[in-house]
Amino acid sequence: MHFDEAMERIVEGFEIGGVLILVVGSLAALASAAMVLPRLGAAHAYQRAREGVGRAILLGLEFLIIADIVLTITIEPTLDSALALGLIVLVRTFLSFSLEIELEGQLPWRRGTRTPRTPRG
Repeated sequence: MHFDEAMERIVEGFEIGGVLILVVGSLAALASAAMVLPRLGAAHAYQRAREGVGRAILLGLEFLIIADIVLTITIEPTLDSALALGLIVLVRTFLSFSLEIELEGQLPWRRGTRTPRTPRG
């Protein structure tokens, strides 16, 4: 097996892993939401499904970005492939950033700076 073939298999592994994370993670999130639906109601089940699917998408995107980086730096190290990688990473990073804000309800760098609310008396 040559280096390029080995790298292609590694890239395929990360791509398959990313897709599996998207599918399995989303199904697990939906199953989890379905289990809490009778006990906690539709609003809570919806929130659980939304957060679980969002986390699966975030992790799946990370694996797909790894695949794109490995592909570009090992198999196709051309200016065109580097520009395509830059665009792909930019779009996926924007999606990840947007999902992170959606899930956490605040900017990532603001996490942990929140002061606890004091009850009004």
